[in-house]
Amino acid sequence: MPKTRSDCSPKAEATRSGPPPLNAGIRRHLGLSLRTFYAEILSEPPGARIEALLARLGKPQR
Repeated sequence: MPKTRSDCSPKAEATRSGPPPLNAGIRRHLGLSLRTFYAEILSEPPGARIEALLARLGKPQR
């Protein structure tokens, strides 16, 4: 989600300086779950659309 103007204000930065809202056990569980999920995805070959986009990135711009 894109940042809103209020997210970029100095006041918003000051309110984020405290501890994370989730405890260490929950963050550890979420991290493990995300790594497991993405490991399966990364082991699959990319789809045709992704390959086409990567090929476009490799071409020099005119």
